[in-house]
Amino acid sequence: MEYANNLNLKQPAPETALRQLRSAGRLPKDYVDFLRESNGAEGFVGDSYLILFGAEAIEPINEAAAVDRFAPGLIIFGSDGGGKSYAFDTRGDEVTIVEFFDMDIGDEEPTFCAKSFIGFLKYLSDQTV
Repeated sequence: MEYANNLNLKQPAPETALRQLRSAGRLPKDYVDFLRESNGAEGFVGDSYLILFGAEAIEPINEAAAVDRFAPGLIIFGSDGGGKSYAFDTRGDEVTIVEFFDMDIGDEEPTFCAKSFIGFLKYLSDQTV
């Protein structure tokens, strides 16, 4: 997968975990396809460090962050490991990917990143640190 060359990939996600995750909300098809290949990942995309959570971890992480209370409509799926989270924004007609600082959840509007998972990886790849 383009832009994912430096990510440490994992085993594919079990179909049962994918079904449960899809029932929790609308997710981009290219993200679900990625989970079919690698149930989470960690490493660099360009200069940006990225942790992608496995399918089974997404619901507990969102519950622990109280996303339903502070930012309903967001589904956190990843992090930079340093206080920034990446989430699917399901509040509109089209699902997009956004980023926000964890301490700002619900206080500020998240920053738009991309309209697809591949677009998100390109967005990170284009960032300079």
